[in-house]
Amino acid sequence: MMSERGMEMVQVKTTKGISASNRTWKRFKSSLPLTMMAIPALVLMLLFKYLPMAGTVLAFKNFSVKKGIFGSEFIGWKNFEFLFKSSDAFIITRNTLGYNIVFIILDLVLAVSLAIALNELLNKRRAKVYQTIFMAPYFMSWVVVSFIVFALLSVDDGFINHLLSNFGIDPISWYTEKKYWPFILVLASSWKTVGYSTVMYLGTLTGIPNDYYEAAIMDGATKWQQIKYITLPSLRTMMIVLTTLAIGRIFYSDFGLFYQLPRNSGPLFAATNVIDTYVYRGLKETGNIGMSAAANLYQSVIGFICILVSNFAVRKIDKDSALF
Repeated sequence: MMSERGMEMVQVKTTKGISASNRTWKRFKSSLPLTMMAIPALVLMLLFKYLPMAGTVLAFKNFSVKKGIFGSEFIGWKNFEFLFKSSDAFIITRNTLGYNIVFIILDLVLAVSLAIALNELLNKRRAKVYQTIFMAPYFMSWVVVSFIVFALLSVDDGFINHLLSNFGIDPISWYTEKKYWPFILVLASSWKTVGYSTVMYLGTLTGIPNDYYEAAIMDGATKWQQIKYITLPSLRTMMIVLTTLAIGRIFYSDFGLFYQLPRNSGPLFAATNVIDTYVYRGLKETGNIGMSAAANLYQSVIGFICILVSNFAVRKIDKDSALF
């Protein structure tokens, strides 16, 4: 027979188990509305982010529609060899990396500068108007932007060529002269995307207590000193997070920017061709799905490595600012 002490221990364990179960159930009930709100996003992520991972195997196969994904012939690394042995491999890699490095630096500098400038405006209504003006291009499609740029750069009816002719300068064939397009692409990308990053930094600036600035003013700090010792340190975490995420996509490109804006002009390929546009053109012309999958896998793996390396570097400098 079980002793009284043993029975008491069983009762205590049972009571604890029921109590823990009740707490778990209460927590679940209290978070049920938030869980229900998260379900659509989780389903979309599952359908569009995780299930397509099965298609990664296409990078190592000679895809056949009749045989399907898993029945197609396994060819190993031949799709990657086709990608890297092409004559354009160096150009597209150079363009992808070069443009993205410039975009990351300019986006950081311009967005932080605009955010600080808007935050310093005493007239907040005017600041909201400027913020809307900066943010508006972000919602425009690259197709729309390409028509605006074409209206400016067209040889016959372009506004810029008309302006040049008024000064006695011959019209420039913008869509056949590749030397101008690195500047055009950088300018267009900054004009369209900096406003979004500016809003992100403005959200952080609004959370800085005014007491810090009031104390700095009482100590005789100038406006530049306030920005240097209060504003910029407060923005550091957001700057690190956004820059780290951008580095993770350094081998990806904005397809609309590099395909729609130059209007797929052949003479400009040396300056506008990146991995994404190269894969699209190759897929459209040859229908080689395996090569396209290989290029995407290459981009994903390199991006993952870049995030790990940049996050490791951030952890060495400031552990609290790292992503993980």
